Amino acid sequence: MAEKEIKKASEPFRFYTRLHLSELTGLKAANLVQLLERIREVPGASIYHHTHRFLQQHLYLSPEPPNDFAYWVTEILREDALGEMLSSIDTIQFSTIASLREKIVSTIADYLEENEDSTTRSARRGEEFYFIKSISFVLPLKHIANDLKEFADILENVSAESVYFHMFEARLRLNRITNDFSYWIETSIGDKKLADEIAKLDPYTYTIEDLRSKLVKMTKKRIGI
Repeated sequence: MAEKEIKKASEPFRFYTRLHLSELTGLKAANLVQLLERIREVPGASIYHHTHRFLQQHLYLSPEPPNDFAYWVTEILREDALGEMLSSIDTIQFSTIASLREKIVSTIADYLEENEDSTTRSARRGEEFYFIKSISFVLPLKHIANDLKEFADILENVSAESVYFHMFEARLRLNRITNDFSYWIETSIGDKKLADEIAKLDPYTYTIEDLRSKLVKMTKKRIGI
């Protein structure tokens, strides 16, 4: 029986990775009013850091990453209700840092309007919220895929940081319409079905290694290997 022909991409997929650094912004907040003001003004790289820090620092651990804002509001200010609201923000629903920022801002602002007493509660000295921003250096790898089989083979062995970059950072931080894998599969391979299946995954519910395995399995199944 002849092997199933695997379609060549109109444009090959180049895998990238990134180096990550964290840098203090010099901004801090001691209460909810200040937190709201700072969230409105800090660079997008800071919003990204405080909503993705766990994933960036612990690529191999279990999912459900904590939100730094929710953690501080709950553990330091003891505003449990607001902390729960911030924790429940579904990051995957937002395609840009700007829209994610707006949701966090509106959540805190609405809470303050309904809970005026919360404006006076402050963190103790040394427990303020310090804003940090993520700085990434994107680097090309030698790996290039010309079809889905090569893509799956490379994906099995490429670094976790590369998987993270293409699934998380490229979509949200670089304001791309979808993750890099789905975009390439649809536009260069012409396989909208597989592209949509990958795009519909909630990557925040997987460890990076589990996500890698899922992507490889989906791709191999699609090409019949």
